[in-house]
Amino acid sequence: MNELVFEQPLNEKVRNYLRLEHLARQLDTHLHEDHQHRCFFPLFSLCELSERCDFRNELLKDVDKLLVQFAGSTAQQQMSSHQQTFFLEQLAIAKDELQKPDRPGVQLKQNRFIAAVRQKLNLTAACCNFDLPQLHFWLAKPWAERQQEYQQWVEHFHCLLHPISILLQLTRMSSDYQQAVAHAGFYHDSSPNNLSLVRVKLNPDDGCYPTISGHRNRFAIHFVQFEQQKHSQQTVKFLLATCS
Repeated sequence: MNELVFEQPLNEKVRNYLRLEHLARQLDTHLHEDHQHRCFFPLFSLCELSERCDFRNELLKDVDKLLVQFAGSTAQQQMSSHQQTFFLEQLAIAKDELQKPDRPGVQLKQNRFIAAVRQKLNLTAACCNFDLPQLHFWLAKPWAERQQEYQQWVEHFHCLLHPISILLQLTRMSSDYQQAVAHAGFYHDSSPNNLSLVRVKLNPDDGCYPTISGHRNRFAIHFVQFEQQKHSQQTVKFLLATCS
């Protein structure tokens, strides 16, 4: 097994961004492999999240803040000029996308096929052809045709998913991994800076996983033995990154 990375958001905004990023990765997987009706679950989760919360205003604030930072003469000194140029261009594109008037995914609500499948698919075992004949018909189409349609549906959310990808990438780049040791399975620390994300990388051969709690200035990590499902008393060596 490779090293495992666990991430814990320390505020609600980053928590939402990570959930949307997780859905974006699932969408990407379904775009490249035929998973039949399972491709709709991340798509409908994204529809629900975007309907429940308007992420655009928060994203615009974050993008504008980063554009100001990149414009500063001392900002992003750890980056090469090529990296700075790349991120400036991506942030400018993201800002333009976020300023479009249509709410992300609103067009899908007007799609009768999508609406019918979304209504029924959340019901237990409702994938039979007598429950959703239209889905049964759609799944019989060639994969290339379904792939193209799925791509078009996902594109409705690109204005959200693209800036979130850039923002989280920059957040993770804000801190390098450092060696850390949890004595008796426990580690805690504090920071004078406002933290937004804690990242833990460890070897699965240790047989434990971290549970992380905290807020913007402090956090604690408890390591739990997977087989016993109880707090580990062993010394655990791991890598830690605290991102602002």
